[in-house]
Amino acid sequence: MIAPVYSSELSPASTRGFLSSLPEVFINVGILLGYISNYFLAGSGLPSSLNWRVMLGLAAFPALLVGFAVVFMPESPHWLVMKGRFAEAKRVLIRTSSSEEEVELVDSRMNEMVKAISMAELPPSSGFWTELVSVRSKAIRRIVITAVGVNFFMQASGNDAVVYYSPEVFKVAGISSRKQLFGVTVIMGIAKSSFALVSALFLDRFGRRPLLLLGSSGMAVSLALLGLGSKYLDWCEDEKPIWAVVFCVVTVCADVSFFSIGLGPITWVYSSEIFPTRLRAQGSSLAISVNRLVSGVVAMTFLSASETVSFGWMFLGLSGVMVMATTFFYCYLPETKGKTLEEIGVLFEDQDDEHRRLIVS
Repeated sequence: MIAPVYSSELSPASTRGFLSSLPEVFINVGILLGYISNYFLAGSGLPSSLNWRVMLGLAAFPALLVGFAVVFMPESPHWLVMKGRFAEAKRVLIRTSSSEEEVELVDSRMNEMVKAISMAELPPSSGFWTELVSVRSKAIRRIVITAVGVNFFMQASGNDAVVYYSPEVFKVAGISSRKQLFGVTVIMGIAKSSFALVSALFLDRFGRRPLLLLGSSGMAVSLALLGLGSKYLDWCEDEKPIWAVVFCVVTVCADVSFFSIGLGPITWVYSSEIFPTRLRAQGSSLAISVNRLVSGVVAMTFLSASETVSFGWMFLGLSGVMVMATTFFYCYLPETKGKTLEEIGVLFEDQDDEHRRLIVS
């Protein structure tokens, strides 16, 4: 929860999309390393009662590295301003500025933060969570719906289940040997990681909306084709055609690649930048809690549901979910590229329909 919030509050507006999407990039790198290390551990000759314990233990090393690095990380300037520590906040802003022009704008950024926080002050009797779910503010309600919606669809897309159970999916597609399963799983991991990095590099150039709409619509098409390919393989009672197996592998890789272009990185970026400063930590935690809850439900039901209705129908159903997601993103999510965190709040304020359409376009 903290990584995207911290990244968005520390980053200049010009590079916030790239820096806030780095957690997703390295999640994918970690998944790929997990595939590779597990393959070698499985063939290492270690007893089966030991090799999975080694697998879990290896995760301690990057955790220790992060724990050590935190000592040298600056505090969020937005949090420092909220606590009245203006001199420290100014030093952090100067330290993290990416150009001389941004250094010259530090004082104006400080003033914007102070103004945004002072305008968001609540009476002592009002809590953070009360404000988040309050019906008094249409802007806050739209922000909550947007953040919760994008996190819901990120996991309702079934991407985590495809990653978790990709060997099972590929087995159903007709790939049975251990080496072949490892090969296609690593190919999927490479595609997923590569496109996450591509999205991060171009997020601040093309904006959030175009890449998100491209990713979600691409997932809808890929999942539909994967569902049709899986159904065709189900109908092949004898030998499964090689072209159909390759087709399913390609559509799985296309699905996870489109996820890495759109929903993967942009969900974290969007969730961490659209909430007002005073509500950002609590709002992001609410959205990401929905994210993890839906992820758990999908992960626990994907295999049993697929056994009941078949993988083909499951993927066709997920394609329908992504059509709904694309519609939601088109209607609800404004563009936030190049805007400061304080300016983004204006996008969700009460406006007439024509002005709102202009902002979305």
